Amino acid sequence: MSLENTISEAIKTAMRAKDRVALDSLRAVKSQILLLKTEARDTEVTAEQEIAILQRMVKQRKDSYDQFTAQGRTDLAEVEDAQMKIIEQFLPKQLSSEELEAEIKAIIAETGAESVKDLGKVMGIASKSLAGKSDGKSISEMAKKLLS
Repeated sequence: MSLENTISEAIKTAMRAKDRVALDSLRAVKSQILLLKTEARDTEVTAEQEIAILQRMVKQRKDSYDQFTAQGRTDLAEVEDAQMKIIEQFLPKQLSSEELEAEIKAIIAETGAESVKDLGKVMGIASKSLAGKSDGKSISEMAKKLLS
């Protein structure tokens, strides 16, 4: 089942449960998917593009949560946190730091990278192969740590 269909079913469930936060979150996701489909026109929307949308939306919620928390607006921060958790349910399982380290070590061995100068080679492959499983910041930090 495509992500769009899964989201539509989740919207129906949220409507029946009268879960306002879930409904708002899911409608935002569906809106972003529809925008992507309109921009793509003739081409099919890939799973990677859908995951990228979800990751971007989670990152936006996380940034908003951090800002609201810093400003002492816990009421708004709680809403952002709840929405973030709902959107994360549709992302693939995230790698633990140990799993991420193992994956990046394998990529480093595959590319023959030896120092931080080779970070670009490692990041190019890691970003593609670990898309959806970990965020870019975590991948970059782990790669720098292992190459230094």
